[in-house]
Amino acid sequence: MAPAGPYKLVTVNTAPERAFRLIGRVVEHFKDQYTIIHSANVDTIEGVRAKVEEVKPDVLFTASMWTPEESQRIIAIAKEIVPDLKTFSLPQGLQVQKGPDAVVDYIKENLPSLLDS
Repeated sequence: MAPAGPYKLVTVNTAPERAFRLIGRVVEHFKDQYTIIHSANVDTIEGVRAKVEEVKPDVLFTASMWTPEESQRIIAIAKEIVPDLKTFSLPQGLQVQKGPDAVVDYIKENLPSLLDS
Protein backbone atom coordinates (compact mmCIF):
# COMPACT_ATOMS: atom_id res chain seq x y z
CA MET A 1 0.00 0.00 0.00
CA ALA A 2 1.28 3.47 -0.87
CA PRO A 3 1.98 5.93 1.95
CA ALA A 4 -0.80 8.43 2.74
CA GLY A 5 -0.26 12.03 1.72
CA PRO A 6 1.62 13.97 0.68
CA TYR A 7 1.18 16.24 3.69
CA LYS A 8 2.78 19.68 3.55
CA LEU A 9 4.14 20.56 6.99
CA VAL A 10 5.08 23.99 8.34
CA THR A 11 6.88 24.23 11.67
CA VAL A 12 6.98 27.30 13.90
CA ASN A 13 10.30 27.14 15.72
CA THR A 14 12.88 29.77 16.65
CA ALA A 15 15.65 27.23 15.87
CA PRO A 16 15.03 26.38 12.18
CA GLU A 17 18.02 24.05 11.79
CA ARG A 18 16.87 21.97 14.75
CA ALA A 19 13.31 21.90 13.39
CA PHE A 20 14.46 20.56 10.02
CA ARG A 21 16.79 18.01 11.66
CA LEU A 22 14.16 16.65 14.08
CA ILE A 23 11.34 16.60 11.52
CA GLY A 24 13.74 14.84 9.14
CA ARG A 25 14.01 12.02 11.68
CA VAL A 26 10.21 11.84 11.98
CA VAL A 27 9.74 11.86 8.18
CA GLU A 28 12.26 9.04 7.83
CA HIS A 29 10.55 7.00 10.56
CA PHE A 30 7.10 7.29 8.93
CA LYS A 31 8.15 7.14 5.25
CA ASP A 32 6.34 3.82 4.69
CA GLN A 33 3.08 5.15 6.20
CA TYR A 34 3.01 8.86 5.25
CA THR A 35 4.59 11.16 2.71
CA ILE A 36 5.44 14.29 4.73
CA ILE A 37 7.07 17.30 3.09
CA HIS A 38 8.60 19.77 5.55
CA SER A 39 7.76 22.77 3.37
CA ALA A 40 8.91 25.59 5.65
CA ASN A 41 9.80 26.79 9.11
CA VAL A 42 8.70 30.14 10.52
CA ASP A 43 10.76 31.54 13.38
CA THR A 44 8.39 34.30 14.55
CA ILE A 45 4.68 34.54 15.30
CA GLU A 46 4.56 37.58 13.02
CA GLY A 47 5.80 35.49 10.10
CA VAL A 48 3.10 32.82 10.39
CA ARG A 49 0.39 34.48 8.27
CA ALA A 50 2.60 35.11 5.21
CA LYS A 51 4.16 31.63 5.28
CA VAL A 52 0.81 29.84 5.69
CA GLU A 53 -0.66 31.92 2.83
CA GLU A 54 2.35 30.99 0.68
CA VAL A 55 2.60 27.25 1.49
CA LYS A 56 -1.06 26.37 2.30
CA PRO A 57 0.12 23.52 4.57
CA ASP A 58 -1.90 20.47 5.59
CA VAL A 59 -0.20 20.31 8.99
CA LEU A 60 1.37 22.91 11.31
CA PHE A 61 3.53 22.15 14.36
CA THR A 62 4.37 24.64 17.10
CA ALA A 63 7.61 23.92 18.93
CA SER A 64 8.17 23.60 22.66
CA MET A 65 9.63 27.10 23.13
CA TRP A 66 6.17 28.66 22.74
CA THR A 67 3.83 29.09 25.69
CA PRO A 68 0.37 27.50 25.34
CA GLU A 69 -1.03 30.99 24.70
CA GLU A 70 1.51 31.68 21.95
CA SER A 71 0.79 28.29 20.36
CA GLN A 72 -2.95 29.06 20.41
CA ARG A 73 -2.27 32.43 18.76
CA ILE A 74 -0.10 30.81 16.05
CA ILE A 75 -2.79 28.18 15.36
CA ALA A 76 -5.58 30.79 15.26
CA ILE A 77 -3.64 32.83 12.67
CA ALA A 78 -2.95 29.74 10.55
CA LYS A 79 -6.55 28.48 10.71
CA GLU A 80 -7.85 31.82 9.43
CA ILE A 81 -6.08 30.92 6.17
CA VAL A 82 -6.45 27.12 6.15
CA PRO A 83 -9.55 26.34 8.28
CA ASP A 84 -9.17 22.54 8.18
CA LEU A 85 -5.45 22.67 9.03
CA LYS A 86 -4.25 19.84 11.28
CA THR A 87 -2.21 21.31 14.14
CA PHE A 88 0.07 19.94 16.79
CA SER A 89 1.72 21.77 19.68
CA LEU A 90 4.67 20.30 21.52
CA PRO A 91 4.43 20.71 25.30
CA GLN A 92 6.22 23.84 26.46
CA GLY A 93 9.75 23.06 27.67
CA LEU A 94 9.96 19.51 26.27
CA GLN A 95 13.13 20.19 24.25
CA VAL A 96 14.85 21.99 27.14
CA GLN A 97 13.85 19.47 29.82
CA LYS A 98 14.20 16.17 27.95
CA GLY A 99 16.16 16.88 24.78
CA PRO A 100 15.67 16.27 21.06
CA ASP A 101 15.05 12.52 21.32
CA ALA A 102 12.05 13.17 23.59
CA VAL A 103 10.68 15.63 21.01
CA VAL A 104 11.02 13.08 18.20
CA ASP A 105 9.43 10.34 20.35
CA TYR A 106 6.53 12.62 21.32
CA ILE A 107 5.83 13.45 17.67
CA LYS A 108 6.07 9.76 16.67
CA GLU A 109 3.54 8.85 19.39
CA ASN A 110 1.02 11.50 18.35
CA LEU A 111 1.42 11.98 14.60
CA PRO A 112 -0.55 8.93 13.35
CA SER A 113 -3.74 9.91 15.22
CA LEU A 114 -3.38 13.49 13.94
CA LEU A 115 -2.87 12.53 10.30
CA ASP A 116 -5.50 9.78 10.36
CA SER A 117 -8.16 12.02 11.95
